[in-house]
Amino acid sequence: MDLFFHYLSQSYLMTGIAYTLLITGIGLLGGAIMGIVLAAMQLSRFRMLAVVARAYAIIFRGTPLILQMIFCYNALPLIGIRLTAVEAASLALALNEAPFIAEIIRANVLAVDRGQIAAGQALGMTPSAIMRRIIAAQAIRTMVPGLGNEAVSALKNSSLASVVSVQELTLRSTQLASATFDFFSIFFASGLMYLVLTGGIAVIQLVVEAMLDLDAPSGRDRLTRLLPLRRARSAHVDEIASEKPVGTSLTPLPPASVKAARPIDKEKRCAALASSRPAIEIRHLCKTYSGRTVLNGLDLNIRIGEVVALLGPSGSGKSTLLRCINHLETWDGGTIGVLGRRIGTGPDGRSLSPRAIANERASVGVGMVFQNFNLFGHLTAKENIAGPLRWVQGLSVNESDRRAMELLARVGLSHRADALPRHMSGGQQQRVAIARALAPNPAILLLDEPTSALDPELVSEVLEVIRRLAIEDGLTMVISTHQIGFARDVADRAVFLADGAVIEQGAADDVLLRPKNPRTAQFLQIIDEEASQTT
Repeated sequence: MDLFFHYLSQSYLMTGIAYTLLITGIGLLGGAIMGIVLAAMQLSRFRMLAVVARAYAIIFRGTPLILQMIFCYNALPLIGIRLTAVEAASLALALNEAPFIAEIIRANVLAVDRGQIAAGQALGMTPSAIMRRIIAAQAIRTMVPGLGNEAVSALKNSSLASVVSVQELTLRSTQLASATFDFFSIFFASGLMYLVLTGGIAVIQLVVEAMLDLDAPSGRDRLTRLLPLRRARSAHVDEIASEKPVGTSLTPLPPASVKAARPIDKEKRCAALASSRPAIEIRHLCKTYSGRTVLNGLDLNIRIGEVVALLGPSGSGKSTLLRCINHLETWDGGTIGVLGRRIGTGPDGRSLSPRAIANERASVGVGMVFQNFNLFGHLTAKENIAGPLRWVQGLSVNESDRRAMELLARVGLSHRADALPRHMSGGQQQRVAIARALAPNPAILLLDEPTSALDPELVSEVLEVIRRLAIEDGLTMVISTHQIGFARDVADRAVFLADGAVIEQGAADDVLLRPKNPRTAQFLQIIDEEASQTT
């Protein structure tokens, strides 16, 4: 036992630890840099870059690290690249770690909900801003365990550097054991040293995970929650807060909702709309997915201030039409004019770059609300609204926060400003999404089935917010919906789509109460039957 503790403190083995840490550190740093490059190549739009990165991964994941170290030390000098043993081992470890780190990065980037990316695009965020603010911010949190595991593997794999005579811990342990013949004590001490080093990596990983944990308490709460009495009280308070009376709304709307209950004077609105200029002009719009026609020569005009309800069966092209208006989707033929401009197309008729398209979206002013909310999962309700105002519109922190709180108050969610999306109900998330779309003061608001992902008891609170917008703000709104009663109440015009074309359109009351086309009548009858069954 005395020999065991003696070996633990020997400077000979400590020098080996220093070499082990040096090789591991250089290998991980180089592997991380190359891994980012390889991941970017595989995620690139250019297929050839992805092919090269994939070929690299196949080669370096498919050959043993020990052979790669021998190659770097013995083969590279044949082409004039001479490296020391430490440099060769570090290079080989970096080359070997790169494809593994690249796969960790790529997997976590792809795991970020694509809907959040579409939401960022709709808000006018550039591709680089989306990558930094939305994708990377969430991917980093989820890749920490994988990177920690890879760091431990790299530390253990550094022992293979002994094959090129690097005086790291394993080689020095072997040399010392050969000289003293005390194999058990020396290698037991060496194993304990490796355990301490890998344990250090595990501690660092846990600390980083705790720092990035969005649900972790902060500051004083993080310490006081360690106390038993504090823990018990917090649990009791949370239990009381989670209770709500049966039959009541999850969060009541502010008193402004009473004002919104008044009926819309549709005759007055119709007269005003007749003299307004077009907000959206669509001509012969065609779009196909994998050979299937989704939009088939569609024509549609929407005037400034008009509220249009898009109706039609699933697959009729409603969502695709809305995404085309905001250029979230490209199309095969036809034109779309938004407030006299064509998003995504320059004056010369050529397609703009993704960055230029983002700037076009921001300047034209088209907001969009998605059926699955698409809130940024790592941001609170207030940050979901204030963040894009800073990143796109360039507002200051104080201005963006003030605007966010004003909008949250308007949709009745001031008390949920610091809540993450996953801690809110579906109705609350959709109201935050509406507030986020309204934040930059858009001239046009697109709503894609805003209540389809909600439970029936949450539908009314979202529809009430939209109703108030139509009455109080005079926004140009295009709403894809199956809520017939809501469409009659709010919409100026109803447009029925089928097979990618406009089958019938007209005043909302006329189309919804007295349809002329048999397909429209059949669709409305089915909706009425489904509604009666649910009630």
